Amino acid sequence: MSEPASKKPKPTYGAGAVLAEHTANSSFTDEQLRQHVQALLKSLGPKSKVLVIPPDYTRAHSQAGKLTKFIYEYYGDKLTDVLPALGSHDPVSRSELDTMFEGVPHELFRTHNWREDVVTVGEIEGEYVAEITDGKYSAPFPVQISKKVMNGGHDLILSVGQVVPHEVAGMANHTKNILVGTGGKECIDQSHFIGAVDGMEKALGRADSPVRKIFDKAYGEFFSHLPVQFILTVVAKDEDGVAGVRGLFAGDGQDCFRRACSLSQKLNIQTLPEEITKAVVYLDPDEFKTTWLGNKSVYRTRMAIADDGDLIVLAPGVTDWGRGWVRVRVGVKRFGEDLGIDKLIRKYGYKSCEEVVKLVAENEDIGTNLSAAAHLIHGSSEGRFNITYCVEHMTQEEIEGVGYKYLPLSEGSKRYDPSKLTDGWNTLEDGEKIFYVSNPALGLWAFEEKFK
Repeated sequence: MSEPASKKPKPTYGAGAVLAEHTANSSFTDEQLRQHVQALLKSLGPKSKVLVIPPDYTRAHSQAGKLTKFIYEYYGDKLTDVLPALGSHDPVSRSELDTMFEGVPHELFRTHNWREDVVTVGEIEGEYVAEITDGKYSAPFPVQISKKVMNGGHDLILSVGQVVPHEVAGMANHTKNILVGTGGKECIDQSHFIGAVDGMEKALGRADSPVRKIFDKAYGEFFSHLPVQFILTVVAKDEDGVAGVRGLFAGDGQDCFRRACSLSQKLNIQTLPEEITKAVVYLDPDEFKTTWLGNKSVYRTRMAIADDGDLIVLAPGVTDWGRGWVRVRVGVKRFGEDLGIDKLIRKYGYKSCEEVVKLVAENEDIGTNLSAAAHLIHGSSEGRFNITYCVEHMTQEEIEGVGYKYLPLSEGSKRYDPSKLTDGWNTLEDGEKIFYVSNPALGLWAFEEKFK
């Protein structure tokens, strides 16, 4: 019988190291990344059973796929499991594995099931939750994690991913990759809802938030005995406009995360001296297949958009080979990643925080699916600005049914042609001034008066 977690020796939670950081306006080459990662692995000593937890395909721009490949090249058959941090997302398809994790054998990949393949190891007391949310939420927080992570017998767990502004945790990754990426339904539900009711705009782009404090406390109390090393990237566009790794950080504690946050805040947050009257955001069809993900267009620009302004979301669609080598639609084609959540979004639509809190109190279906409730809040402008989806794989009735405006993609793309726009301010031929974002996942845009 294994020794209880509470009795095992715990390493100091706070050790960390910076692998490398680019100060120039350029990105690391693949060979530089390989050398840095493999030097780190060498410093950790011999290992016999290694687990890697990278993000899924929805965060392919993190460059974590390349890092996973370099880890595989170093460990070979000692790398026994790769568990993409799906959270509630769809499993990674064969074509996505080949694209993001080129060269890593398919048989190493495991699929996280957030409803079934988890273990509850304890809880964070409700008094603490109430204290850090100023009484907005006071229920105990259930701490859940993948059985594979908790009980897999690995002598090294590498949690790999990108630090970037995030609507729930403030800044993505680190302990969030464990608690949400490999977490269970109750843990994911409550963390998302806490972030929503406490106020998304209070958290966005900040290293400290109520949800982050809960994640760190849970990790420190229940998981710090696990042999986890975090490898964190900061990704931004270089002087040629190409997204690449600008910072690489690693360690088993907080220092690597804090340093990554500092760089990400410099590179990924753009504050503007004036508010945006009209923002146009493009969603890459390979990356964004639901509004659950595509609403980064809302989250990441909302602090920059003026009252009564407009957000135009261009969501084109293509076809691709899916699992089983069947042609599938790619691009925004439904609302939720999880089909159960998709039904709830269709039923209730995107609404203000006050309205959703009332729905949660009065309706069991949404009241027992708090991550869906949080998403309804996150995807709402709270009545402050207009959101228009230009989408190919969904109908006008579907889009308008959840509270958004609809514009045919052909019309939206003709007026706001992505091939003719550059990131930032653009003036169209008729004089209209717009602000264009080619990938909302890479940053946060805010009016400087709203982000201090």
